[in-house]
Amino acid sequence: MKGKMSISFFYCLTMLLGLASSQACNPQNEIEVPSDTRELTIQPSVVEIGYEAAECSFAVKTNFEYKIVNEFDWISVKSQSSTALVLSVEENTSAVSREAVLKLMDRNDRYWFKTIKVTQAKNPVQKVKLSIVDKNATPQTKALLANLWALAEKGFMFGHHDDLWYGRYWYNEPGGSDTKAVCGDYPAVFSVDFASIMDNRYLSESKENEIRRRVILEARERGEVIMACIHINNPLTIIGAGSYPEGSSWDNTKCIDQILTEGTEVRKRYIEWLDRLADFANNLKDANGELIPIIFRPYHECTQSWSWWGTSACSATEYIQLWQWTVKYLRDTKEVHNFLYAVSPQMDGDYGENGRARLLFRWPGDEYVDFLGMDCYHGLNYNAFATNIEAMQKLSIEKMKPCGVTETGAESFTNTDYWTRYILGPAKGKRLSMVVMWRNKYVSSESDKHYFSVYPGHPSEDDFRVFYKDENTIFSKDLPDMYSMPENYEVK
Repeated sequence: MKGKMSISFFYCLTMLLGLASSQACNPQNEIEVPSDTRELTIQPSVVEIGYEAAECSFAVKTNFEYKIVNEFDWISVKSQSSTALVLSVEENTSAVSREAVLKLMDRNDRYWFKTIKVTQAKNPVQKVKLSIVDKNATPQTKALLANLWALAEKGFMFGHHDDLWYGRYWYNEPGGSDTKAVCGDYPAVFSVDFASIMDNRYLSESKENEIRRRVILEARERGEVIMACIHINNPLTIIGAGSYPEGSSWDNTKCIDQILTEGTEVRKRYIEWLDRLADFANNLKDANGELIPIIFRPYHECTQSWSWWGTSACSATEYIQLWQWTVKYLRDTKEVHNFLYAVSPQMDGDYGENGRARLLFRWPGDEYVDFLGMDCYHGLNYNAFATNIEAMQKLSIEKMKPCGVTETGAESFTNTDYWTRYILGPAKGKRLSMVVMWRNKYVSSESDKHYFSVYPGHPSEDDFRVFYKDENTIFSKDLPDMYSMPENYEVK
C-alpha cells in the first residue's frame, strides 16, 4: 500500500510540474514589462561661474513632472518648468571655490534622477581667514600655516624623513641628502622624530639629538618646512623593560588612563618627557633669534593597533583626551608657541565612501587641529592613493585646514616609473600641501632593503628627475618665504 501511494504521488507531482513548465514556456502566458518612456535632458549639465551673484539658466526637455533636490544654502531655484530651469546663486564671499550638485528627480520615483553641477570660483578680493590652535603663536608660525594653505594652489612640496641626517650609504655628513644627490636640490619638507629628545633615551642618544638640532637649523636656514612625529616609548612599561618591543612605542600595553590620572607615577614621568620637548622647542631658534616653527604630529596612525595610543590600547575618548591634554599642556602651561598641530591617521586601503570617516577617526576637535595629514602605506595601489587624496582634499576645504600626505612610500620599490606614475599621478592637480616619503635607512648590507625614496644608483633615478622638473612638485629652491604672511591672509 505504501509503495502504491508513493508511485501515485510522484506521478501526480511530475504531471503538475510538466504542466507548469509548459505554461511558463508558452509565449501567450508571458507578463509584458512596460518600457520606460520617461525623458529628461538638461543642457548644460555642468556650469562654471564667477564669484559674483548670478543666475544660471538650463534648457529642459521632459515628459514627466520632476522635483529638484538641493542641499546647498547658497543656491536656490528661481523658476522651473518642463522646458526651462533657472537657479539663483549667491556671491561667494570665501577665498575658496565651491561646487553644488543638484538632482532633478521623478516626483514618483526617487531612484530616477539626473544631475547638474554648478562650480563657483573663489572670491579674489576676500581675505583667506584661517583658524589656528594656538592664538598666541609666533608670527612666523601663523605665516607657515597660511603658506601651507596658499601653496596648495600651485602644487605640493616634496618631503623626506631624516633626509638631511643620513641616507642609504652615508651618515651624518654635513650637507648630505639622498634627494639632493639625485636631483641637485633638497626636499621642501624635512621630517624628523622628536621621541628620543623627550623620553628615557634623551641621554643615551644625546649625540643623535645634537645632529637633529643641527639639521633642523640647516633646513630652516634654507627656508624649508620642518615636521616632527614622535615614536615615543611606553611610559608605563619602559621601566624594567625587557626585549624589544617591550617598553617601546610599539608596546601597546594600556597606559593612557594613567597618564590622564592625577598623581600617578606614569603621569609624572610623561610630564617630564613633555617638559623636555617644551625646553627643546622653546630654545630652537634661527639665525635671527626667532623660534623655528614646527608641524608637530603626535600620536600618529591612531587608526592602527601597533602603538600604545592605538586602537587596541585606548578608547576613542581616551585618545581625544590625551591629544587635547597634550596640546593644552604644551601651549598653555609650557608656553610653546611655535607648534602647528597635525593629525595623521593611517590610510592604506581604498575606503571608497568611507574615506572621510576614516580621516575623522578619533578626531580631536577642530579647535585642536591645524593640519590634516595622513600616512599612506598602500604599496603600488594607485586607486587607493588617489581616492584617499581626493577624500582628504575635500575634508581640507570643508574645514579650511591645509592638508598633506605626512608619510608614504613602497618599501624596497624598484619601479623605474615610480615617481611620475605612483606619486605624481594621483597627487597632480589636487589641493594638498605636501607628499612626504618615509626614510632611507643607513645600511651596511644590500640585504637590508628598508628604503622608501630615491638615492644614487636606484632604478628610479631618471624618473625622479622628471618628477623634480614637473611644475606641480615643489622642492627647496621653489619655496616662497614660508615664514612671512602671504597677501590677503588672516590667521586667528
